[in-house]
Amino acid sequence: MAFQNPKQIALTIFKWILICILIGIFSGSASAFFLVSLEWVTQFRIQHEWIIWFLPFGGLLIGLSYYYWGDSVVKGNNLLLEEYENPQKVIPFKMAPLVLLGTLLTHLFGGSAGREGTAVQMGGAIADQFTKIFKLDNSERKILIILGISAGFASVFGTPLAGAVFALEVLYFSKINFKSIFLSFLVAYAAYFTVEFWQVEHRQYYISEVPEISIESIEWVVILGIIFGLASMLFARSTHFWTFIFSKTIKYPPLRPVIGGIILAIAFAGFGLTKFSGLGVPVIAESFWTPNPWYDFLLKILFTGFTLGAGFKGGEVTPLFFVGATLGSALYLIVPLPIGFLAGLGFVAVFSGATHTPIACTIMGMELFGVQPGIFIAIACTIAYFSSGSVGIYKSQIVKGAKFKLYQRINSKFLKFKV
Repeated sequence: MAFQNPKQIALTIFKWILICILIGIFSGSASAFFLVSLEWVTQFRIQHEWIIWFLPFGGLLIGLSYYYWGDSVVKGNNLLLEEYENPQKVIPFKMAPLVLLGTLLTHLFGGSAGREGTAVQMGGAIADQFTKIFKLDNSERKILIILGISAGFASVFGTPLAGAVFALEVLYFSKINFKSIFLSFLVAYAAYFTVEFWQVEHRQYYISEVPEISIESIEWVVILGIIFGLASMLFARSTHFWTFIFSKTIKYPPLRPVIGGIILAIAFAGFGLTKFSGLGVPVIAESFWTPNPWYDFLLKILFTGFTLGAGFKGGEVTPLFFVGATLGSALYLIVPLPIGFLAGLGFVAVFSGATHTPIACTIMGMELFGVQPGIFIAIACTIAYFSSGSVGIYKSQIVKGAKFKLYQRINSKFLKFKV
């Protein structure tokens, strides 16, 4: 490696700090605008539920926009993961406005989707534009992608620590260098404080009662972790299944969200299932206090997988929160632990299993619910991570580490047994 004098080192440090601040400001501002817009369209839909019948029309607009202008960015989050693993070309900036518009249309008309995918894609697209501005090479582009994911996640959920770690963990921790770690935290806080500057508030959730640490409570948390991990697996498989079905049965892409929109509109408006449309935040909040029906989490998995598989835009994380919180709440009827505690564990553990990010989810749980339930959150997220299978919601994610080795051993033993 070529020797750098103190002046070069100082310029390099200044360059990356400047990049982090700029990405944080731009991504944080984009997320702030997105959150305000998302709240507006959500409230409009709640006050005018008849608009759900126009979901096929919204699907047509989304389908046509991506078919004619967004073919190069249609992979969404998976494109970010692919570019990190094998850098090819700068992510087009049009990813940001396309996914923003697509997500707002999805939620305006009642599609069941989340919001993290939108913020992460906007952050990634914004960050990668600095490749040309600062004439960065491929190794430096990888850092930009980390920064974009970190800024997007931290700003949309108001969890800077979890956002920084999520960006590192979802991209395969062991390939991350020290510089990326420091910069990921820096950009996460820059984006987080930018949203705070715009006075955009994040939804707060609370665990009102945490059980004492005991053998019995830990045993229950381990069992719950397995259940939440299986729910994660079902969610990921459902999303991939519906994506496969729509792509195979409907060859013209813009028609997929139209057909999907018709079916969803009938289900939501025709059968009174509007609680499963949109983000479902009121249901999540209620699950911390009131037991949910046992089938709520299954219906959210079905409708979210169907919505995203049909080609609507958004994300998976908030629906994962819905699935975990409602499943934990429903288990209150048979598990002798506080209902808010069960909902909170499910909230983060299902997310952990579906994204293969137990560390980030543990940190998120403590950022949201405090450090008191931290040991339980860590156990649940870790067990869910190992119980959720080898395929998560992001097809292009590289799964390595202890989980990868565990499944390798299981597969090798299974093959020997078959022989």
